[in-house]
Amino acid sequence: MMPRMIRLAFSALSALALLVVCSPGCEPAKPAAPKVAKPPIDPNGPREVAIVAGGCFWGMEHVLRDAPGVVSIEVGYAGGKSSKVSYEEVSEGDTGHAESVRIVFDPHQISYEDLLVHWFFRGHDPTQLDRQNNDVGTQYRSEIFATSDAQRKAAEAARARVEKSGKWKRPIVTKIEPATTWVRAEDYHQDYLIKHPHGYNDHYLRDFDF
Repeated sequence: MMPRMIRLAFSALSALALLVVCSPGCEPAKPAAPKVAKPPIDPNGPREVAIVAGGCFWGMEHVLRDAPGVVSIEVGYAGGKSSKVSYEEVSEGDTGHAESVRIVFDPHQISYEDLLVHWFFRGHDPTQLDRQNNDVGTQYRSEIFATSDAQRKAAEAARARVEKSGKWKRPIVTKIEPATTWVRAEDYHQDYLIKHPHGYNDHYLRDFDF
């Protein structure tokens, strides 16, 4: 588990220092991917919500915000029973919540399944059970929280497509469950890597696609 103080300490380090402290299982840092052309958001367009978890929400948010069709994005805690939890409580790993990202997007610009396949499943390693690189615990699990039966079916199709591709080389462990509780994280967590460009981040969009 990466407690708050340790994670904030990581944020104060340079990219070189980050490589020094990474464990052998930590994936090497990657250069920033080229920006994807994003058409303007139609203010009157349709809206859909996606909630996903894939390790530290700072990095997952940073990857997903570049997807086309994203109207807004925030980080928080999903999957637990309580609607009142703090970062410190979730970090203990026994509340049932996962560090998660909530995305409001325009389905006319990107489908839910494409958001999962081309962004979520490429932006983190979905073969790591209850961890993501340096961050260990159920709060860092890979999970999709479906907001409808249609989303559940699309999520299952996306997971099967990624699994069948064999690109990850190991079995996909991403869970799919109905979305229940959403707790918005504290303000200092929102847009963290925009506020702190050299902050702790072990997420990036992989070169391969499905």
